Amino acid sequence: MSKPVLGLVLGGVLGIFDGLTAWFTPAVRNQMAGIVVGSTVKGLIAGVLIGFFAKKFNSLPLGIVFGLAVGLLLAFAVAAMPGENGEHYYFQIMLPGSILGLVVGFATQRYGRATARPASASRQLPLRSLRTLAGFARNLSRASSISGCDRTEV
Repeated sequence: MSKPVLGLVLGGVLGIFDGLTAWFTPAVRNQMAGIVVGSTVKGLIAGVLIGFFAKKFNSLPLGIVFGLAVGLLLAFAVAAMPGENGEHYYFQIMLPGSILGLVVGFATQRYGRATARPASASRQLPLRSLRTLAGFARNLSRASSISGCDRTEV
């Protein structure tokens, strides 16, 4: 599975679980459906962003840090919105959001399919083959001159 698709799928699935953690905050239990849907969308957005980053930069530490940063940033954007009673739930929202980003960042780098070779690398193959063939011909002509063979006698 490609890295962006893996990020999308994993972000969506983990987003559901991210939203279900709202159950541990009794004040928002009556809003569970909206929270789960919002967290799923947040997970999908984070997954796609992290997946494209993983496709561009093939580095596990960078993927983990970027995933953590994206998860934290998106979770902060949600946590900054006050609830019905004017309270903010920074810790309850940002902790699962950052864990989601961290896991998706790790998984996309570690388990996502690497991209194919760029087209420019495949275009260099015939040029390398020609260089190898020219080197072989040079070596063959040197070997025939050393052995004393003369091409005009043939």
